[in-house]
Amino acid sequence: MSYPKVILALPEWVEELVCDPDREYPTEEDRMRLAIELSRRNVERGTGGPFGAGVFDLSTSRLVAPGVNLVTATNLSVAHAEIVAIMIAQQVVGHFDLGGHGRPAYELVATTEPCAQCFGAVPWSGVRRLACGARDEDAREIGFDEGSKMDDWIFSLERRGISVVRDVCRDEAAAVLNEYAEDGGEIYNARQGE
Repeated sequence: MSYPKVILALPEWVEELVCDPDREYPTEEDRMRLAIELSRRNVERGTGGPFGAGVFDLSTSRLVAPGVNLVTATNLSVAHAEIVAIMIAQQVVGHFDLGGHGRPAYELVATTEPCAQCFGAVPWSGVRRLACGARDEDAREIGFDEGSKMDDWIFSLERRGISVVRDVCRDEAAAVLNEYAEDGGEIYNARQGE
């Protein structure tokens, strides 16, 4: 038997949106608004779910790697925006550890707090900061199963040297989730363990 190759590629429209590699995103709101625009366009273009992310170099305020949710487009339940952004950033940097010796501090910006899977990927990625838009309950409210996550997940990351900021442009990020649901977007992995 020959198994298929698994290849993840960003939709072509992403390059158009982030075509200037020298553009700076100096504030957390600037960085979050880019992630929100990625999520919004992902829904509008029909290329995935209502989640966007980006990995940014905090020393330059520049985007290292964008990420959009590719679950429905690729039939891969693990192709969440955060995972896509982390994988691309690691390829750009040329190493699996974004927090390795001599590297600048990288920030993962995600339009929604991490689900159980993405939470697990954050410390292993090497990012030093996590900025979240919508809350876990905003995603659950429209039917997404975010999985089980410890109550003190923020403390758990901070104990590992990863600072966490929540509610960055929360209303804007949650609006994309709500629009997606109202327009009949597929709420995948919503079985709640059934």
